[in-house]
Amino acid sequence: MVDLFRTRDHVADFDGYVSQFVTRSAATRATLRGQLDVAYGEGQDEKLDLFFPEGLSAPAPVHLVVHGGYWRMFAKADYSFIADTITQAGAIAAIMDYSLMPSVRMETIVDQVTRAASWLYEHAGEFGGDPARFSVSGHSAGAHLCAMLLEGKSPFRPNAGLLLSGVYDIEPLRQSFLQPLIGITEEEAARFSPLRLSLEKIEDVRILVGDGETEPFHTQAASLAHKLGTTPVQISGNHMSVVLDLGDASSPAGRHLWSMCSRL
Repeated sequence: MVDLFRTRDHVADFDGYVSQFVTRSAATRATLRGQLDVAYGEGQDEKLDLFFPEGLSAPAPVHLVVHGGYWRMFAKADYSFIADTITQAGAIAAIMDYSLMPSVRMETIVDQVTRAASWLYEHAGEFGGDPARFSVSGHSAGAHLCAMLLEGKSPFRPNAGLLLSGVYDIEPLRQSFLQPLIGITEEEAARFSPLRLSLEKIEDVRILVGDGETEPFHTQAASLAHKLGTTPVQISGNHMSVVLDLGDASSPAGRHLWSMCSRL
């Protein structure tokens, strides 16, 4: 049986893309002015990296990046390269870590993302940010976690968001390769699936999906876009290449990220 959620089966050279994440992120950390491992909470995994645009002389927009990896892999250091586009747009990039399943449950991760966003909002003035201009982006599981910030009960809501290749109903994952690895429960699927929740609309929400992605990503993007009163945007790429494009302001995904950050 074909598992439409197992990315490795549908993306040629999956490991090559992962290597590019690491290499390009190292280059970003070597060139951009940054402040690494800033604590947004007391937990070992509750840290984020800040990257700043050149010539910052006035309070700048703040953009939070939430990485993907099906809630079980990757780290902020693998996604530093996305800061290239964000800082080119004149915004401060904040790329966060969170604890990984199955060591913690979904509730913990959702709470960590909310607290990271709240910390950035409350402390923006300390590192040159403007809390009134706050946006988020995420890929795959990261897009899911960003969408949870739009949940009606969320104590923090961004001004704008870019959701790339996300999973917004996690119930189908209980029948996927992931289930033996992280054991999503029926209760978690009900509590933490944005498509099953009451969401608050925001002015600028961009829901992107690669044209080379499997069917569930297209279906769920369309469903979330309908729920939020917008239209999904199909861009060129597979589930891994579209992430790399976020770090290239000239690519379709990168242009969306650049324009969202620059217009705040």
